Amino acid sequence: MITANGVTLRFGKRTLFENVNITFAPGNCYGLIGANGAGKTTFLKILSGEIEPSQGEVTMNPNERLSVLKQNHHEYEEFPVMETVIMGNSVLYNIMKEKDALYAKPDFSEADGVKAGELEAKFAELDGWNAETDAAVLLTGLGVETDLHDKYMKDLTEVQKVKVLLAQALFGNPDVLLLDEPTNYLDIEAIEWLQEFLINFENTVIVVSHDRYFLNSVCTHIADIDFGKITVYTGNYDFWYESSQLALKQMKDSNKKKEEKIKELEDFIRRFSANASKSKQATSRKKLLEKIQLDEIKPSNRKYPYIHFEMDREPGKEILFVENISKTVDDEKLLNNISINVQKGDKIAFVGPKGSAKTELFEILTDNSIQDNGEYKFGITTSVAYFPKDCTKEFMQDLSITDWLMQYSKVKDETFVRGFLGRMLFSGEEALKKVNVLSGGERVRCMFAKMMLSGANVLIFDEPTNHLDLESITALNNGLINFKGVILFTSHDHQFVQTIANRIIEITEHGIVDRRTTYDEYLGLNV
Repeated sequence: MITANGVTLRFGKRTLFENVNITFAPGNCYGLIGANGAGKTTFLKILSGEIEPSQGEVTMNPNERLSVLKQNHHEYEEFPVMETVIMGNSVLYNIMKEKDALYAKPDFSEADGVKAGELEAKFAELDGWNAETDAAVLLTGLGVETDLHDKYMKDLTEVQKVKVLLAQALFGNPDVLLLDEPTNYLDIEAIEWLQEFLINFENTVIVVSHDRYFLNSVCTHIADIDFGKITVYTGNYDFWYESSQLALKQMKDSNKKKEEKIKELEDFIRRFSANASKSKQATSRKKLLEKIQLDEIKPSNRKYPYIHFEMDREPGKEILFVENISKTVDDEKLLNNISINVQKGDKIAFVGPKGSAKTELFEILTDNSIQDNGEYKFGITTSVAYFPKDCTKEFMQDLSITDWLMQYSKVKDETFVRGFLGRMLFSGEEALKKVNVLSGGERVRCMFAKMMLSGANVLIFDEPTNHLDLESITALNNGLINFKGVILFTSHDHQFVQTIANRIIEITEHGIVDRRTTYDEYLGLNV
């Protein structure tokens, strides 16, 4: 259990949150949500002790252990994988190292023997003899193969390092577990394993995630950062959304009724205050008027972009024909004789364990890479807009956002372009920011504006929800559900795939598995 007592955090004149009083209880999983910049990661750092609050304190039983998912993927480069995981329990790890150092002494003394005995007792008490087995179970569950367990962290890929650091956070049954975006870079199998782990975890979990399906699966409570405070709701993300929207609607409805009553009383007072026979009634209504208080509805930090893709022309029946495309990169065969016939109305989610294979296919289809063999052909009525996984090179220009987007607009009018930027939450001075200093989320929204201006009838997205907050993901999700053209996309967001795709293509080392079905039905077919 961990408690925030009167926690306030200020940066200069800006107050991020004020007088927060929350107890996070054992057996519960709390989803910490809020708009970008609301302070989710900062609040986790306050709970972990990494940041001191401006006021208030965080308390926790001194006999309990807190574990945090580390964000620096290169922190343990010179350590073996297994050792890195066991470091998650620093007490156990320090005992192991001290014990090993004692036994390695060439002049091992009687006093050393006594000390070693004490360490062995503590080691056994902490279940140290099962440490490597427990660590191996976590690593294997997350998809880190056994032959990697004894390698050094520097020899692993970025995705493998992320999984090791997640195993480190989970190791040793911590009393309080803080997870900031734990599903980032994870494949579907690893996410499903983590969901099951957290559902069965008996201690306290506080998690930040932009994956709505994940939050719905694991959370018993939602802690919402908004209006400068943190409010806890019982239930998962969907229940929070429905409850918060209902509460807001009830408040607005209540205010509307009060405003109608106020107008009615004011009209009566104005008409009859000078009338002697009605003066007592007018005075009575004045007293009633003074008692009516409107509910204060503070402006939310949440902002939803307006994402709507409109086709300039309807595509014909022939959309895209892919035949026997293969591609090998760095001696690894990513695509093996891929053949696909994309039809009108298709919204295809490409899945599979290798993200690089899906990316390579999209790069080939958009003329950013060349296949080793095979061919593809788009229909003559198609027009394509592409969202790459890494769009950094798109913004290596010393231009304002407005001037950058103007390059892609058929209408060379600043007011018109700024209208599109306004939809993407770049209003006023924001639209004059330089594109080479934009954050990841801002770049993504700019790319959506560019694609919206294109009028394309075929949209290709490679992991478009990376860097987005929940509000932007929801807006994109709805925009693609409503799009009438063809979509080819990849995403690790379960709900995003389930609600958009009507066809699933899995890329395997032997070729593809192609099914016209929903994502949930597809997963059911593979159980």
